[in-house]
Amino acid sequence: MSVQQLEQFRETIRNQLDRTVDFWLKYSHDTQYGGFFTCLGRDGQVYDELKYVWLQGRQVWMYCRLYRTVPRFHREDILQAAKAGGAFLRKHARVSNSSGQWKCAFCLTRDGRAVKVQRTIFSECFYILALDELSRVTGDKDMQVEAEQVMAQLVHWVQVDPSGLGRPTLPGDTPTSSMAVPMMLLCLVQQLSEARGPQEALKYQSVGQWCVQQILRHVQRGGTAVLESVSADGQELKGCQGRLQNPGHALEAGWFLLQHAAQWGPQDLQDTAITQFIKQPFHRGWDKEHGGLFYFLDVDGLCPTQLEWSMKLWWPHCEALVAFLMAYTQTRRPELLESFTQVYNYTFKHFPDEQSGEWFGYLAQDGKVALDFKGGPFKGFFHVPRCLLMCENLLDQLLQEDGAGAGPGPI
Repeated sequence: MSVQQLEQFRETIRNQLDRTVDFWLKYSHDTQYGGFFTCLGRDGQVYDELKYVWLQGRQVWMYCRLYRTVPRFHREDILQAAKAGGAFLRKHARVSNSSGQWKCAFCLTRDGRAVKVQRTIFSECFYILALDELSRVTGDKDMQVEAEQVMAQLVHWVQVDPSGLGRPTLPGDTPTSSMAVPMMLLCLVQQLSEARGPQEALKYQSVGQWCVQQILRHVQRGGTAVLESVSADGQELKGCQGRLQNPGHALEAGWFLLQHAAQWGPQDLQDTAITQFIKQPFHRGWDKEHGGLFYFLDVDGLCPTQLEWSMKLWWPHCEALVAFLMAYTQTRRPELLESFTQVYNYTFKHFPDEQSGEWFGYLAQDGKVALDFKGGPFKGFFHVPRCLLMCENLLDQLLQEDGAGAGPGPI
């Protein structure tokens, strides 16, 4: 592939990132109560005022990461938006029950009153991401300390005693392990230890290693399939739950593992990430007729019970772009760049809205827009800008290493 082609990729990705940032800066800020509106229609109109803590935390993190790492986004409006979002989170996200135990809410009213609490760790995960990244741009050590305290609570819930999550123990319930849990903890390990010196990295090393081991247990069927849920002891579960595959999640886990392997090793973890979490799920999940990645699959080829299984969602394609470009940057294997190009061509043909900016999130199997809103309870200012930022950085790295003075020749 020529340097010119990589430069064209980078230019498109950079322009899409700029348009995406502009969209959320223009339409999502609640100047009356703080925080962000995330239920935004195609043209940015607010169609629901509920505020989802996952998305509040993600937006704070994303603004801070852009402000901290990209010179053109080192702007006062972005910094102030991040601070306002962080203040809203710290004031409203944590709620206590009658026994004094606390969790982060899943959903808040516009003015910050708790509506719903989930019995999972994910609201807390994005609370940690937001506070840690905001502490980096503001220098507020109290935020960093709070992020680390919440992280310690999460590790306790996951590894020692899950009762604080509030889930009842039922006699017919089979203990299971969802890949999402170690994935998110691994993401937090990478966040909390990033550029904070070897002592801080060592502090979270054992948690990171535990996460990797747990993720690898989801490789089943003799190494040919990544299953979304397995038993607590790492065996395949019976029924639909046990056969479920989520190609986008496997691809995201793949680049999480690539990042971990680059820092800690071993070398064979990189190979496992590429072969079993990136290439195999991609080829199994790609729609040979219409293009794009299926949302869910059944490992035995049966029809998944998720009604949206055949839809093409924005975020699996974001994860595929990052995974293949990161894998290529680390290995320079040509087939990985070819797969990146395949995903790139589908993604930028179908998801961006050239009229109003940002991306559509939900396509039918044939690639036509099924739902035209730009944000909702699960789609906010996160997967699209994170993908675009990471791909721009990876392309910068490739072009700097191989493109300087190379002319139009192949890479």
